[in-house]
Amino acid sequence: MPNGNLLIARGENDLYLLPKMANRHGLITGATGTGKTVSLQVMAEAFSSIGTPVFLSDIKGDLSGLGAPGGNNPKIEERIKSLGLDNFNYHPYPVQLWDVFGEQGIPVRTTVSEMGPLLLARLLNLNDIQSGVLNLVFKIADDQGLLLLDLKDLKSMLAYVGEHSSDYTVDYGSVSKQSIGAIQRALLVIEEQGGDIFFSEPALDINDFIKTDTSGMGFINILACNKLFQAPALYTTFLLWLMSELFELLPEVGDLDQPKMVFFFDEAHLLFDEAPKILLDRVEQVVRLIRSKGVGVYFITQNPIDIPDNVAGQLGNRVQHALRAYTPKDQKAIKAAAQTFRQNPKYSVEQVISELGVGEALVSLLDDKGRPSVVERAFMLPPHSQVGPIAPERRQAVIASSYFRGKYGNAVDRDSDYELLKEKYAQEKQNQAAAELRKQKESASRSDIRDYEPKGRSGRKRETALEKMGKTAATSVGRTVAQELVRGILGSFLRK
Repeated sequence: MPNGNLLIARGENDLYLLPKMANRHGLITGATGTGKTVSLQVMAEAFSSIGTPVFLSDIKGDLSGLGAPGGNNPKIEERIKSLGLDNFNYHPYPVQLWDVFGEQGIPVRTTVSEMGPLLLARLLNLNDIQSGVLNLVFKIADDQGLLLLDLKDLKSMLAYVGEHSSDYTVDYGSVSKQSIGAIQRALLVIEEQGGDIFFSEPALDINDFIKTDTSGMGFINILACNKLFQAPALYTTFLLWLMSELFELLPEVGDLDQPKMVFFFDEAHLLFDEAPKILLDRVEQVVRLIRSKGVGVYFITQNPIDIPDNVAGQLGNRVQHALRAYTPKDQKAIKAAAQTFRQNPKYSVEQVISELGVGEALVSLLDDKGRPSVVERAFMLPPHSQVGPIAPERRQAVIASSYFRGKYGNAVDRDSDYELLKEKYAQEKQNQAAAELRKQKESASRSDIRDYEPKGRSGRKRETALEKMGKTAATSVGRTVAQELVRGILGSFLRK
């Protein structure tokens, strides 16, 4: 590796990924079975070897092999010989295994507050009105100093705001109870998919992904996604949350000699499918600005057109595996993919894309000026680590030996919004019950007074209604006569 550059492919020329340009992001594309996963593995090894930690999502469940030495693979042996890789040796890389469900790795958690209403609305697939109500609920919780840690906190807060919606209309705007109900129903779906496990404490400290081992190699953080991927909304929201956390928490560092960290997001098209514009704008902003935090982001998907233009335009390092033209739509996709490269006059890029073999790719990497190189046809290097998953017992050994097992192994349920609102509910019910009891006593007391007919001091009975009417009439006549008399006297006095 001359000057510390990372050799990742070999064709007519050796193709090097420059560490100081690695935070300009990248893209790995190609049809299923063409070698995208192995390319990801090779690039992750290269970054780890120079001390750059890596995060990658393992959808197929076979990237845990990065933690074991390779060997005993005839195809890999053939690739080593054909590329003339002298002194090639197999060895493992330091890995940390993570899992949202805590089954195949250290549990990964976050809180509802840290996720925020924007990403949570995406997770729940809310419309604009429902998203507005969710924002309002978060605002009320913030203003009242209530912690939204887990899903039961959020459900409790939604119920409270729904029951007291009239109290918040003046300060926050109207709250639709129908929207509250829709959000609560969506939460039930996410809870069944494992959201109740993900939204809890202790929440992940993103800095724990940015670690090196005692020999200076960067840890490769592998998130088991074969189960998580079955809930696409939770999977994509988790990845978006990770990028947002990195963007918000890491300091500005400018251009470094090598990235502080590199992220690989598999099945990247799911991040953008049916995403609202406000979320797409957020992703574009994060991708554009996160390079100044020293972080590189690499998307893996089947076709470059899966990535929105505003994001794709920022992905400078590209590896394009084969695409197959079975339909007119496929042919259009190949043409679009070919146009994203700086053309090589030696061949038609559009034609070569459909001719590439397994492990072969069209590669274009940024030079030291940040310019994309002319695309070249090359074979990706074989990995030094094992291709395929490690044995279950080895996986459990890696998990058991991890420092983070003690930090994140057990969930914590501390007092939060849920507990405070339960107490508030109980107090309100006690107050209502006490008020109702007082009302009943007062009503009973008035009834007793009406039933009792006391005698006057002289022992006479209470007057009847007819007697009262007579007295009232007499009093009225007397009052009228008196008024006329007063007017006459005053009038005579004033005239004099």
